[in-house]
Amino acid sequence: MKKRYKTWQSPSLGKDMDLLIYGTEGTPVILFPSAHGNYKEWEEQGAMSYLSEQVDEGYNQFFCIDSVAQDSFLNNEIDPLSRVLRFTHYQSYIMDELLPFISEENSNPYIITAGAAFGAYFALLMALKYPTNFQKVVSLCGYYDIRCHLDDLVDDNVYFNNPVEFIPNLNDEKLLKMISAVDIRLINYLNDSSKDDTTKMSDILWLKFIEHEHYVWNENADDMWNLIPRMLKDNLF
Repeated sequence: MKKRYKTWQSPSLGKDMDLLIYGTEGTPVILFPSAHGNYKEWEEQGAMSYLSEQVDEGYNQFFCIDSVAQDSFLNNEIDPLSRVLRFTHYQSYIMDELLPFISEENSNPYIITAGAAFGAYFALLMALKYPTNFQKVVSLCGYYDIRCHLDDLVDDNVYFNNPVEFIPNLNDEKLLKMISAVDIRLINYLNDSSKDDTTKMSDILWLKFIEHEHYVWNENADDMWNLIPRMLKDNLF
């Protein structure tokens, strides 16, 4: 399985951002790490070995990217507004730096975002905010209300990064239609602790007639990573 490491000094974030790239062709997939993970998490959890067929057969090219969760939402050393503003810089990194890099690497314009746990939130949010840039979302075992990380802060930067808040009030029919064109898949398993959070997000999407799939795997797991690779692979097609 072809793999290479890439890093650059991000103008958006003012720090080095690392990524691992698996494969050279196929549909691009951006893999977001969970809250405490980094660009190596999917590999270290055994997911990339399980997905080796996708790479070796040229079905997918995976971009395992770094996170700023520790610098933003989980950084209790800074105030809540600074936390969410740091996350907006991360979005600039994705839109202004990562996507152009991917387009240089891969001419396929169909881009999938995927993530587990907190990464599921990142994967879905990017598609909800930029539906013309992302064509499919595979959000696994996620939660989608970020207020638990931002105390009682009332601010537009929170609101527009919190899907459970801004989607119910979204009335732009053109934008809603563009979001509905994205293939959105929200996946849990039977004893997944985030199942209720995902159901809440699914209900909100249906409230706005946003087409998507919410599927609960008929399996239990002691560790979500025992199922994550299989759930992702089954939803790449």
